[in-house]
Amino acid sequence: MDDSAVMRQGMTAILSRVPGTSVMVAADPIIAREKMKRARPDVILLDLEMPRMDGLTFLRELMASDPLPVVICSALTGGGTELALRALEEGALEVITKPRLGVQDFLEESATRLVDAIRAASEAHLRLPARRPPAERPPSVPAAPPPPRLAAAARPATSDRVIALGASTGGTEALREVLEAMPEDAPGIVVVQHMPERFTRVFAERLDRTCRIAVKEAESDDQVVDGRALIAPGDRHLLIHRSGSHYVAEVRRGPLVSRHRPSVDVLFRSVAEAAGDSAVGAILTGMGDDGAAGLLAMKTAGAWTIAQDEQTSVVFGMPKEAIARGAVDEVLPLSEIGAAALRRARAGGRRRPAGETA
Repeated sequence: MDDSAVMRQGMTAILSRVPGTSVMVAADPIIAREKMKRARPDVILLDLEMPRMDGLTFLRELMASDPLPVVICSALTGGGTELALRALEEGALEVITKPRLGVQDFLEESATRLVDAIRAASEAHLRLPARRPPAERPPSVPAAPPPPRLAAAARPATSDRVIALGASTGGTEALREVLEAMPEDAPGIVVVQHMPERFTRVFAERLDRTCRIAVKEAESDDQVVDGRALIAPGDRHLLIHRSGSHYVAEVRRGPLVSRHRPSVDVLFRSVAEAAGDSAVGAILTGMGDDGAAGLLAMKTAGAWTIAQDEQTSVVFGMPKEAIARGAVDEVLPLSEIGAAALRRARAGGRRRPAGETA
């Protein structure tokens, strides 16, 4: 639903071209609720800024009363990015940007992303955020202090081990769980999460406030260092390469790869070439096959490779494809991936961790 008639018409035209898809439109949540009483949709495409009721309030009510897969469609504006990320925390599955309907090249890529997001949401297994009832919260307990973190000057200048993570639909909360499990001296981490430009910077900043490691949106020439994760910027590919004793990030444009930019395949292939058996790769929830070929390249190069299991994946497409291609050494529930990646990275890729028997 969207309060702009032109935008509603444009997105309806895009989605109506998909075989088997019917589209119901609503200008605001009040109208949507009335229409949903007559026909329950499979997926909701939701704007956050609308008259009579804002999208975040509607999302919270929906998730409390009748949970449905929700994709957020947001403009690239300052406050909108924070709201969109809050929506992901409240149970939305993915964020896409509104198409620029008058710009042909942008519209073609936007149409691809819009259709893929709707298809992924239609196949999703909703994992709603756990909430304790308000009565169980001790009223006088102060907020927990932020986790300890090494001072920047205390961190090593380089990381000789690399953990590479890739995710799509449902991945923002999955990545949060993995990264929050990392200690402050974890090996350097590089991440691709399918997300629009500008949103990745805010996403990284939010993770930086909750994780013991530092988290930032990657820039070209950033070094991969222990105790820090680099997040691929939206609409840019992220690669790493070896420069002397360092792994160095490169951020660049380029065509969609595996229907995405940033692409997990692009990152994983660069890690395979640069780090070989000094790397660990993990592919998390998401639709499609992005990352499967790259994870196989990592495994062939000697890296240890992990896939999220079906039970804990919002969408099992990306892990399933990687497993089918023989790219995966270990299939794990989300709650175990952070510890396993850390253990394997410290042991050195495919070399068995100390004390582990065959």
